[in-house]
Amino acid sequence: MSYLDEGHTIKSWLTSTDHKRIAILYAISISVFFFVGGAAATLIRLELATPAGDLVSHDTYNRLFTAHGVIMVWLFLIPSIPSVFGNFLLPLMIGAKDLAFPRLNLLSWYLYVAGGVLVLCALAAGGVDTGWTFYTPYSTMFSNGYVVLTLFGVFVTGFSSILTGLNFIVTVHHLRMPGMGWFRLPLFIWAIYATSLILVLATPVLAMTTLLLVAERLWHIGVFDPALGGDPILFQHLFWFYSHPAVYIMVLPAMGVASEIIPCFARQRIFGYRFMAYAILGIASIGFLVWGHHMFVSGQSMAASMVFSLLSFLVAIPSAIKVFNWTATLYKGSLRFEAPMLYALGFVGLFMIGGLTGLFLASLALDVHLTDTYFVVSHFHYIMVGGTVMAYFGALHFWWPKVTGKLVPDLWARIAAVLIFLGFNFTFFPQYLLGVAGMPRRYHQYPPQFQVLHLLSSAGAVVLAIGYLLPLFYLAWSLRYGQRASANPWDARGLEWETSSPPPTHNFTHPPQLPERVYDYDPTSPRAVAQ
Repeated sequence: MSYLDEGHTIKSWLTSTDHKRIAILYAISISVFFFVGGAAATLIRLELATPAGDLVSHDTYNRLFTAHGVIMVWLFLIPSIPSVFGNFLLPLMIGAKDLAFPRLNLLSWYLYVAGGVLVLCALAAGGVDTGWTFYTPYSTMFSNGYVVLTLFGVFVTGFSSILTGLNFIVTVHHLRMPGMGWFRLPLFIWAIYATSLILVLATPVLAMTTLLLVAERLWHIGVFDPALGGDPILFQHLFWFYSHPAVYIMVLPAMGVASEIIPCFARQRIFGYRFMAYAILGIASIGFLVWGHHMFVSGQSMAASMVFSLLSFLVAIPSAIKVFNWTATLYKGSLRFEAPMLYALGFVGLFMIGGLTGLFLASLALDVHLTDTYFVVSHFHYIMVGGTVMAYFGALHFWWPKVTGKLVPDLWARIAAVLIFLGFNFTFFPQYLLGVAGMPRRYHQYPPQFQVLHLLSSAGAVVLAIGYLLPLFYLAWSLRYGQRASANPWDARGLEWETSSPPPTHNFTHPPQLPERVYDYDPTSPRAVAQ
């Protein structure tokens, strides 16, 4: 009996400690938040279609981009791949029955939902106008929005991340099947493991920072407010000490997804497996040392800026290793361009553009010109949306047959992948040009000479929105009318493909057999010859 047949009541879902069911709960929750955040983005792009601020007031505009940022960063991007696919796949990929702490896993989801509801309540009550970064002293002295309630929602959601990370770390250490050493782990597991380390080590800093900000706003305790003896730059240090590693919380799992899809549809073993694993750990480690590159114009010393600039260039090396290795995996492969592969290739291309433009922002002189312009907005979205969201959709299409037992209509899935790729580039590439031309971000009015690029960006957002909405319909259709999937419809490698689709409650009816080596797509291997 599959995990989907274990009970059909709402209670059976809300009280289940099965990691697969909790993954489904996360998938539904983050989808709701994704469309709420997307609605805010739609209003932003509609407002920016014309130079005059003729749709919403400047105050409403401030609240819209804050809502978009807070929801997308903390309620969608950070939990998306780890909480959905990490939850569903981690035990399956290491041959375990469940995560180490199933009840803690369910508690994580409840904390996530509680935090999300608090944020939504704050937005419904009037919203926040500080931007998702909550910079002081604006957030402590001047903002008249629901700052405290929003911060408390983020604080609660942070505990969900910490518990999830802790659960994943203990599971990888203690529940791997016999014989599965570290270098026989799929790269997706390496990515989830490194992400979990960041979650556990960095998130408490954000939690303490939000608490200090709340204490200052409510009780006027001087921490960040200069009038009370505080230092507003201290907030930026603490905020970015968490928030830059948070970029890798979002991107590393996406890299793990690409590392599973590309070998499968290239029919080749991943190139440089060990280098890929080391690169993941390298990105996670160096990511803790580069927060100061967000503060080049904050007045920090030139020596500190030069050190942070150098370290920011350094983190590009392991990232480049991964791109080179994906490319080498494709070389001379027997490529198939099913929907998951289109998403994975889209991820690599967009991540590369986002990564390379990040080097511009790591350069001291260029950053002074580009700070707080649309160049930063575009770079951020190429990494977070072009990278992470493309990979999330790639994972959704790749493992959908395993999760639901149904196949996806491939033609519609390919159309959606192409629409998302084109729509994304039409939306965000013009914003690079706007930034270079000096258009500042967070303005709802702008000079007429920027209108063509803004209009192109808004038109691209329409295409992007259609691309995002399409999967909603054909995946729902697939659940009812889709063709039944076999245990391994992609002829992929990995333990998750050794069990039925959808898997039984305890994942495997018989103990899985550990393959001789990971990513064994070699056509001359004993397994391939036997098939």
